[in-house]
Amino acid sequence: MSPSFILVGKLAREYILPAVGSPLIDSPGGNLLYAAGGLALWDARLGLVCRMGEDAPRIWLDEFQARGFDVSGVRVQPGELDLRAFIAYTETFEPDNSNLVSHFARRGIPFPKALLGFQPRDPERTRSPRGKPDPAAPALSDVPSEYLEAGALHLCPLELGAHLQFTDSLHNAMRTLTLDPSSTYMIPAAMRDVRAICNGLTAFLPSLEEITSLFWGQTHDVWEMCEAIGEFGCEYIVIKRGAQGQLLYDSLNKRRYEIPAYPVSPVDPTGAGDAFCGGFLAGYHKDYDPLEGALYGNISASLAIEGSGPFFPLGSMPGLAQARLDTLRDMVRKI
Repeated sequence: MSPSFILVGKLAREYILPAVGSPLIDSPGGNLLYAAGGLALWDARLGLVCRMGEDAPRIWLDEFQARGFDVSGVRVQPGELDLRAFIAYTETFEPDNSNLVSHFARRGIPFPKALLGFQPRDPERTRSPRGKPDPAAPALSDVPSEYLEAGALHLCPLELGAHLQFTDSLHNAMRTLTLDPSSTYMIPAAMRDVRAICNGLTAFLPSLEEITSLFWGQTHDVWEMCEAIGEFGCEYIVIKRGAQGQLLYDSLNKRRYEIPAYPVSPVDPTGAGDAFCGGFLAGYHKDYDPLEGALYGNISASLAIEGSGPFFPLGSMPGLAQARLDTLRDMVRKI
């Protein structure tokens, strides 16, 4: 069967030292897989579009297929691709990527040889509307033609050029097209490009920090920011606010909603925003209701942060996600 949902994003070989719980060493991750975990909690009929080098573990593909994912869009590039990603968390769940060796030493874990010479990227220093092309990022040509029949596609954070290429080519081909922007281009200098990206989108899903950065010096009112994005030609805007939940703006009907985060005891916040986006796509696709999408995404994120790894939500107790969803409905506030 052809997949009903398509996810486009990046893979990563993750080295994660959570505040609590066991570390992940050379584990499959990246924004693509966290979005897949959030979506597959509700519906596993999804196809993946990404790139991996010949040096990446091929057993990953077997694992994806075992979960029911279509891997026709996974392109194995000749040679090696540096997919390494490292993150360590403090006791207050703040990321701290300084001095990799010391993080492992404090936990009594041998330093992985694979991380020798690796330097984590600093998002604040890499913000640029026109960065160099990332060889690990998928291109439009990587999307199998049969995937275009799915009708629902989500774009995980990618470089500006990639997002412009995908949105320009797919906004008429897909009934549902959602996008999570990259913080690298959410700056005032890239406003014209963001306008082009948002034109024709079903939903734009930035974090509060990202949309605030985009409108820096223009307005401090988040609803004004949402209205502006809606005027760019986007139907729905969802602002992800971490532990504060989400704000949803329906630009078609001029409606505003506040959805609190479902209360949980966090273990590892890695990929929570991506899991939200995957859940949003699943929920929205049911009846094309953006509030339903936000509720599903909220629950996907709540399960994702209770453990480590992109597929942690899929091991939750049967019926737990639905029970949380039913509880969350009564917590929504229309503004």
